[in-house]
Amino acid sequence: MDPMRDSFYGHPQGYGPFDQEHENGFNPLHLLIYVVQYRWLITFLLAMGLVSGVVITLMQTPKYQATAQLEVMSPSARVIQDLEVISETSDVRAFLTARERLRSRSLAQRVVYELGLSERADFLFPAPDFSVANIFNRAFGLSSTPSLENIPPEDRERIAVGRVLDGLSVELVTNTSLISITFRNQSPDYASKIANQVAQSYIDQRVDNTSETSGLARQFIQEQVLQVKERLQESERALVQYAKEQGITVTGSERSLIAASIEQINTSLSKAVEDRLNYGLLVQQIDAGRAASLQDVLSSEGLQNLRGEIAKLRGEYQQKLPTFKPGFPEMVQLRAQIDELSKQYDDGVTIIAEGVKIRFEEAVSRENDLREKIAELEKQQIAFQDKNIQYTILRREVDSNRSQYDSLISKLNEAGVGSELRTQTATLVDNAVTPRSPFSPRLTLNLAIALALGMMISAAVIYLLELLNNTFVNPDQVEKGLGLPVMGVVPLVDDKSLQADLADPQSALSEAYRSLRTSLQFSGAEGMPKTLMITSAEPSEGKSTTVYKLAEDFAALGQKVLVIDADLRKPNMHRLFKTNNTLGLSNLLTNSASREDLPRILRQTAPGSNVWIMSSGTIPPNPADLLSSARMAMLLNSMSTRFDLVLVDAPPVVGLSDAPLLGRLTQAALLVVSSNQVSRNSVKNALKRLRAAGTHVVGASLSKFSIGKFDYNYAYKYMNYSYYAYGNETPKLEGQSGGEDKRNPDLDTAAIGLGMRMRAAFNRVARRLKPAF
Repeated sequence: MDPMRDSFYGHPQGYGPFDQEHENGFNPLHLLIYVVQYRWLITFLLAMGLVSGVVITLMQTPKYQATAQLEVMSPSARVIQDLEVISETSDVRAFLTARERLRSRSLAQRVVYELGLSERADFLFPAPDFSVANIFNRAFGLSSTPSLENIPPEDRERIAVGRVLDGLSVELVTNTSLISITFRNQSPDYASKIANQVAQSYIDQRVDNTSETSGLARQFIQEQVLQVKERLQESERALVQYAKEQGITVTGSERSLIAASIEQINTSLSKAVEDRLNYGLLVQQIDAGRAASLQDVLSSEGLQNLRGEIAKLRGEYQQKLPTFKPGFPEMVQLRAQIDELSKQYDDGVTIIAEGVKIRFEEAVSRENDLREKIAELEKQQIAFQDKNIQYTILRREVDSNRSQYDSLISKLNEAGVGSELRTQTATLVDNAVTPRSPFSPRLTLNLAIALALGMMISAAVIYLLELLNNTFVNPDQVEKGLGLPVMGVVPLVDDKSLQADLADPQSALSEAYRSLRTSLQFSGAEGMPKTLMITSAEPSEGKSTTVYKLAEDFAALGQKVLVIDADLRKPNMHRLFKTNNTLGLSNLLTNSASREDLPRILRQTAPGSNVWIMSSGTIPPNPADLLSSARMAMLLNSMSTRFDLVLVDAPPVVGLSDAPLLGRLTQAALLVVSSNQVSRNSVKNALKRLRAAGTHVVGASLSKFSIGKFDYNYAYKYMNYSYYAYGNETPKLEGQSGGEDKRNPDLDTAAIGLGMRMRAAFNRVARRLKPAF
């Protein structure tokens, strides 16, 4: 197929840049088109929804709600830390527990008792929440309250508790220690009173439980004190008796005297070892001949003075030696002094060294003595520990009993104080206020819900209708479903004005057929085919009218046109051209007409007209055999040489074999598809049969297209045939045969331009929003 021709006839490419963008993805314009197309259905369903919302609102009994806020507190200190049953902390479990307590049946019973609700008939037996009778009761002010005389008190209490629990809702306020208590009732007074009473009853119940728990705990502690006291006395007597029998001295601490002695001797032994090591190093220094470098020697002031005198005399001796000889008396005297002082110094060093050795020996002796004493004490400690095992057991039992006794005495004193206190674990933050207006029913909410349901039902109904609509409605569906280009779109006209519109060259119908004629002129590579069969899937789709009007339009161009009525079962062309059907195609194919009858078979429709017609003739018993004969092929071949165009009006395809047989003999075929009439499967099967028979289907013509609808006018602006009407005469659409157009042409042109600009802007917005959908 020629792509240029496809571009021309396929309006997604040939009729504006925005149409192809709407082929894929979400298109808000299509939704608008559906809304306008089914506007009356949508309006009806929405109106029914709004009426239903009003009726449902009237059927509901007004309800009031009141809310009180309660703060759950955590005590800063616990009276009983180890024995309390429920730990009230700031953990979320405490608030969840409080919420469940507020919802408990016991609390509801307390509220019923405090307010006397079991004796209130209007509370026990309210009006039904949803009933048709509510409309009449509210309209006429009717009400009825049953008597309570025949109802036992137990039943009344059970009903009242159930009413309290049904109308009560308790919620935690996020990120706070507050609890919201809400009660709903048909009476505003009951709503506020019961909400406040629930909060107050919870506080009173918690105070009573706390006081009762404290009293029970004090009694329990007193019993435990007596038992622990007896055990403490028995354990102390057993400890003292065992210490006497084993000769164990009780020092008041966990360590024995032997352990203390061992610890002291170990300290002395460490000091003796340290002294021995230190003196041993000094002895080693003395034995090495370095006694003069001992610290005691260096720190001795006398020895240091002797060394100074010796050094001084030696210096003087060396100074006089060059002058006097060693034998000189003065020199001999100096030498004698030096020797004497050196002897004294050596003796002093020797004495210090002997003293170090003596202290070393004493340190060794003391270390040995301490080690012997430790060994003796360790033997005693082993024997003592054997006795001390049982002593330690008895002493620990005494300590344990004494600790328990002291703790219980302390808790008994605290419990005595706590039992006299009535500490509140919750406080009322906000009291519930009597509501002035009901919270339910809300007319606006019901209307909004009804409106939303109406829209959903409308969408479902429209979707179902579109799903069940198995016909071709617009050219897009024809092109997509059949894969054929739409050569023309013929508007729907009323049967009464059909002939007038066909005869009027300025009508929209005539302009549509002229557009179809133009499309057919460019349908092939060489232009218009010489022989063209026009058929449809089913009867009454407008194929005969199409043949008639195309023949007139091609003849108006100066072409010589032959119309062959090949519908040998239900011929119609002779009626359109207003001729007789005595002789025709069937007579020619059966060879029942003579040569003299040829002018009566092939005749001109009007004097000077370029249209010739060959009617169907006598209806034969075997139309398919005649149409498939060689005579028919020879006839079409012969007529194509004598005429510029041969139009063949073929029978419908479905159920008959005539059209496929004729399609093989003609150069091309045009399939007429009526809008909103024939099922898609029927048209697809017809096209499939034609193609299977070798028919070259150049395209389709959509007939009976309702261009007067808003959705089609908007989606197919190129269908505005009024542009081609001459003067101010209104085109005859939808059965309108006449009338004047009183609109201003300049105003129409401006409106059309404004509409196109608005559509372009809307399309740009739709393209931007497309990814979001």
